Amino acid sequence: MARITDSNRAATRWTIRIIPVFIIAVFGLAIYAVVYRLLVQYLYREKGQSAIVAALLFLFFLFFLLTLAAYLRTLFTIQLDPGLVPLLDEGEPNEKGKRKGQGKGRRWRRSRDDAEAAWVPPDPSLDSPGLEQFYSKDVFVCEADGRPKWCSDCAQWKPDRAHHSSELGRCVRKMDHLCPWVGGMVSETSFNFFSQFVFYTTCLCAVSVATAAYCLQQQIDDGRTTPDGWVVAVLVIAAFFGLFTFAMVLTSARYVVTNMTNIDVLRRRHTLHLALRIPRDTPLTDAYATIVYPLQPTPQAADGAATDGLEPSSRDRQATRLFAIVPAEPRENPWDLGFWRNWKSVMGSNVLEWLLPMKHSPCCDHDGMESDYELGRLLPALRARYAVPDLPADGPRPSETAEPGSGQ
Repeated sequence: MARITDSNRAATRWTIRIIPVFIIAVFGLAIYAVVYRLLVQYLYREKGQSAIVAALLFLFFLFFLLTLAAYLRTLFTIQLDPGLVPLLDEGEPNEKGKRKGQGKGRRWRRSRDDAEAAWVPPDPSLDSPGLEQFYSKDVFVCEADGRPKWCSDCAQWKPDRAHHSSELGRCVRKMDHLCPWVGGMVSETSFNFFSQFVFYTTCLCAVSVATAAYCLQQQIDDGRTTPDGWVVAVLVIAAFFGLFTFAMVLTSARYVVTNMTNIDVLRRRHTLHLALRIPRDTPLTDAYATIVYPLQPTPQAADGAATDGLEPSSRDRQATRLFAIVPAEPRENPWDLGFWRNWKSVMGSNVLEWLLPMKHSPCCDHDGMESDYELGRLLPALRARYAVPDLPADGPRPSETAEPGSGQ
C-alpha cells in the first residue's frame, strides 16, 4: 500500500509539472489558429473584412493577455508561496526515524517517506510550542476540549482553516484544491488569481467560439460543402474549454461570495468548535465548557483558582486568559461576512485588484488580534445562543486587572 501511495504521489507531481507546459503550448496554438488562420488568412485576406478583424483581434488579445497574466501569477504564486503553515521545528531524524525532541515538548515532523511511522498524538505538554499563537487571539477554532486542531503529519497545532495536504506533505492555509492546470495547490495566496484566470479563459474561449462560428457561417454562405478544418477545430476545442472553465467560474464565484473553500463544503456536516475569549471573572455555567490559557499544571476551575492547594502567583494569574468552548451547528460558517465583505476579503478592496492579478487576498493577513480570519455574523449569534459574555469593547477591561475569581 505504501508503494502504491508513493507511486500515486510521484505520478501526481509529474502531472502537475507537465500540464502547465501543455497549457503554454495551447496558448501558442490558439494564437496560430484563431489569429493567423481564421482572422488574418481567412477573414482579412480572403474576405477583406478589416473592420470585423480589427474588433475581434482587439478582443482576442485583450483577454489573451489578461488570461496569460493571471495564469502566470497563479502558477508562480503556487510554486513560490503556496500558503504553507511554517514548521515550528523540523528537527533531525534519529536512527528510529523520529525527530529529536519527541516527548520533550518539542515539535518533530514525520518524514514524508516514512510510511510506517505511527500516528502522532497531540502534544500533552502544558507549554507546547505554538499554543501561544492561538490563545493570543480572542477567537480560534478548537477541539471539544478547547485545544486547537492537531496535525499528526506535521506534529504541530493547525491554524484556523488550515488542512494537511498529502501531496505537499504540509498543512496549507485555506486550502481549496489541487489543480494540475495551474501547477499545484490553490489556497488563500492564489485563489483570487485562479478565479481571475478561469474567468478570463472563459472570455477568451467565448471570443474564439464567436470567431470560429462567424467564419463557419461565412463559409456556409459561400456555398462550401466542407468547412475548413481549422474552423471546426477552434469551434469544438474552444467550446469545450469554455464550458469547462465557465463551470469553474461559477464554482469559484460561489466560494468567493460565501467565503468558503472546497474543503469547507466537504466538511459542512461536521461540528465546528470555537474558543471565545471571555472575562477572567466569568462564573461557571452549564451552558458551555471553559479552558484557561496558558495551560495550568493542575486542574483549574473556571475562575482560575487551583484545585490542589497550589496557589498560582499573582503575575501568572494576570497573564491567564479564559475561553468559552462553544459548538456551531453543522453548515454554519463563522467566516461568512456577507456578500460584499466576502468578495473584498478574497478579491481585494478596489476594482483594479478585482480585474488584475496585482495583490494577494486581504484574508492572507493574519495579524489581527481577534482571530486568524475575520469573523462574521455567526460570532455574536453564538455568544447570544450560549449566553457567552463579551469582552468590553472600549476602555480598561476589568477582567484584565481583577484577581481571577474575585467577581469584580
